[in-house]
Amino acid sequence: MEKVKISFKLNGENVTVETPPNKRLLDLLREDFELTSVKEGCGEGECGACTVILNNEAVTSCTVLAPQVDNCEVVTVEGLGKDGELDKLQEKFIEEGAVQCGYCTPGMLLSAKALLEKNPHPSRDEIKTAIEGNLCRCTGYKKIVDAIEASIEE
Repeated sequence: MEKVKISFKLNGENVTVETPPNKRLLDLLREDFELTSVKEGCGEGECGACTVILNNEAVTSCTVLAPQVDNCEVVTVEGLGKDGELDKLQEKFIEEGAVQCGYCTPGMLLSAKALLEKNPHPSRDEIKTAIEGNLCRCTGYKKIVDAIEASIEE
């Protein structure tokens, strides 16, 4: 199969890669860039484990073909912190005990980050709506919502 060349911004860095046109963004990030925070859960866009931020929107990377991100911006959990420091949202997830097995955590963080970028002071209901596409089998969601609320700048 012939490959296509794509260029995009990944976690703040400009990257270029050749990829088969039918490769999913999920696989491109994990295999070509070794970004293992992006997890495959259902492979159908239903569980949120593979969520990334694409052009400021939370999307499931298993439903996006890699060539679709040409000239776009993609952020994974690896791109949240700066200079070796955790993002405030990540810190609050730890402080609030919003992490159990951790499988859903990257998707939850990125869904929350996309929300906070658009709406720095969301209501609790808006937080719940923003993460509703992310399934968690461990925490019951309360601590996750509490952590997101705690990260909101006053």
